Order: sequence, then C-alpha cells, then structure tokens
Amino acid sequence: MTHTDESRDSTALQRYLQLAVLVIVAGAIYPLIYLRQNFEVTILESFGMTAAQLGQSYAMLGVLFVITYIPSGWLADRIAPRILMSFSLAFAGVLGIWFSTMPSFESVRIIFAGWGLATGLTFWSALIKATAILARPNEQGRFFGILDGGRGLVEALLATIAVGLFAYWLESLGQDPADALRKVIWFYVVFMLAMSPIVLFALKENRGGARDVSEDGAGTSRLLDDLKVIATRPEIWLAAVCILTGYQLFWATYSFSAYFQIHYGLSAVAVGSITVAKLWMRPIGAAAAGFAGDFLDRERVLGALLLLAAVSLAGFVVLPAGAGTAMLLTMVLVIGILTYAVRGIYWATLESCNVPNRTKGLAIGAISLLGYSPDIYLPLINGALLERFPGKLGYDIYFSGIAIMGIFGALAAWRLKAIVAARSSEST
Repeated sequence: MTHTDESRDSTALQRYLQLAVLVIVAGAIYPLIYLRQNFEVTILESFGMTAAQLGQSYAMLGVLFVITYIPSGWLADRIAPRILMSFSLAFAGVLGIWFSTMPSFESVRIIFAGWGLATGLTFWSALIKATAILARPNEQGRFFGILDGGRGLVEALLATIAVGLFAYWLESLGQDPADALRKVIWFYVVFMLAMSPIVLFALKENRGGARDVSEDGAGTSRLLDDLKVIATRPEIWLAAVCILTGYQLFWATYSFSAYFQIHYGLSAVAVGSITVAKLWMRPIGAAAAGFAGDFLDRERVLGALLLLAAVSLAGFVVLPAGAGTAMLLTMVLVIGILTYAVRGIYWATLESCNVPNRTKGLAIGAISLLGYSPDIYLPLINGALLERFPGKLGYDIYFSGIAIMGIFGALAAWRLKAIVAARSSEST
C-alpha cells in the first residue's frame, strides 16, 4: 500500500469515527424529550396531565422548532457544530433533572420550551451540516442512513434498557409507576450529560463553517441574498416536501402506544415492548435505505419507500378490532422499517439541491422549517380528531390523512429525480 493509499484510508477512518460520535450524540438527546413514545399513559398519570395538555406541550415544542430552524442554520454556518451540540446536550440534560421532579403543567411547558431551544436552535442544523460535510458526494446516502440508523440503534438500546428497568422496578420490586418513571428519566439525563464533554473534544472542526463565512464577508445583505436563492430553487422545495410527508408518516407511529393500550387492551409493559421492537427496525431500515440510495438512485428509492410506508400505515384502517398482539407487532415492525428507511435517506436529497457548504446550514434550516412543521400541527390535529371522533374512527381518519400525504411525498421525490436528471443532461 502506498503512502497516498494509507493517507486516504486514514482520512476515511477519521470521518467514520466522527460519524460514530455524531450517531451517539443524536441518539442521546431525543429519547427523553419523546418519552411519550414508550410511556405516554404513565406520564399522564404521574404528572396529572390530560392527553390534550401533553399534546399542547408537544405542539409548543413544534412551534419553537419552526421558529428556530432558520436561525439554527445561520448559527451552524458560524459556530462549530461540536460547540453547539455539546451545549445542547448539557442544557437538555439540566432541564431533564427538573422534569424528573414531575412539576406542574406550567413548569412542564417551560421545560418543553427549553428543550425546543436545545434541540431546535443549537442542535439540529449543526448535526445535519456536520454529517453532510463529512460525507463525500457519493456517500451522502450511506452517511445519512448510518446517522439515522445508528442513532436509532442507540435509542433502541437505551429504550430497551429503560423499559426493562421500568418493568423490573414496577413488577418485581412493586414500586409506584411514578417512581419507576422518575428513575427512567434520570437514566436518560445521565447519558446526555456524559456525552456533552465527549462531543466537544472528540469532533474536529469541519470545513464550511465560520471560516467560509468570514472569507466571504457575509452580512445582512448577503444573508437576504442567500435566502432569496434558497427560496427560488424548486429542488429545495421538493426536498422539503419529501421530508414533510416522510416525517408525518413517522409522527403517526407516536400514537401507537396509546392506541394499542386503549383500544386493544394491551398492558403498559406490552405496549412498551412493541414500541421498543419498532425502534430496532431503525438501524436496519435507515442504513439499508442509505446504501440503496447511493448504489441505485436516492430520489427513486425514496419515492418507493414513501409509497410503501403510506400503504402500510393505511392498513390500520382495515385492521379488525380483535387483532392479536402478533398481528399488531407485525404491522408495527413493517411500518417501522419503512418509516425509518424514509428517514434514513430523505436528507440525502440535500446533495441533489446543489447547495454550497457556505450556505448549507441556512438551506438545512429552510428545509427543516417546512419539513418538520408537523411538530406543530399533528399533535393538535390528533387531539382534535380524537375529541370529535372518539374511538377507532378518530385514529382511522388520522392515519388515512397521513397516508394520503405520503403518496404526495412519493410524487415529489420522483419529480426531484426528473429535475436532477435534466440538470445532469444539460451539463454533459
């Protein structure tokens, strides 16, 4: 092996090691915030909240995400991602300590507001930009697939431990559900706080950050010009629609816990086991989709996955009321692997948007503004539908609407493919 080959291998190894750190960090910060995925009923009982109040908390979280996405991208173009992500983990962890005291609903809203800033303003765009810059153009699919699949693996491992400990404290030791939940919260808090200094010192400064901005002398006028360019590119809008519809499909899975427990009579432990099993589909689906996108075609694969995920989710509408645990588990696993596959590849479409590194963070913020807007309206729509149409009918309408949007997402992905193909033919 020549010196050049050794240098190339070393560089690749360093990039994948940094990707591993990003994977763990991304898997550490969200599970506590979305604890409802495995413990929704226990949260409502322990905190003395209603489902509507919990929905309002998540809706407020979504509002903060939308408000901060573009500022988040602006920050990611100017401050090193490792600094932003380290701060986010520390801030979210401290808020988790407060959350573990199970305070009043007013305090919970403040905590969720803080989590919105920690994960929206200072974390998200930094994570996506760091990954996009680490990956070469022909590696975008696999890097984002590994990122989403890997963080899913981390979340699945953490959730498996958390549900196992919860079941042990609850069933073997006979502890109060609120006490068991409090210990689960502390479990996640400790992991977040431990990762904060690690990401700060383990990641290297990447290119495309503050240095690029200073060299170009970007000011207010430059920012407005960049936003104008981003807003007038159809590729960016199509990528945003793909993420919007794919994220909606994923959001629907957050309702599985309460849906199974209330309408199919499953216990809290059984529901937790099924939703944890779904989490294990993430590393499989996301990584497989990422590699498939690199070797086949990103947009074509994404379109097919969106369509299949939409059809699978619509299957809940025709699911019989007497469906057993095995049938529910099978459907959850199928929907899980498809929705995670969509998540594993949809950010790889950023490469097709042909955005320079200098403004990549800003583009990520703009795409996220539309793509993750379901954080605002889906909790409200879900709550309103269940109040207006109680029982299975409300869930049927909810799942059907999201499935229809998934079909529109598939059409957007295929349209983006056509634009990219036309651009390539013009340049040759």
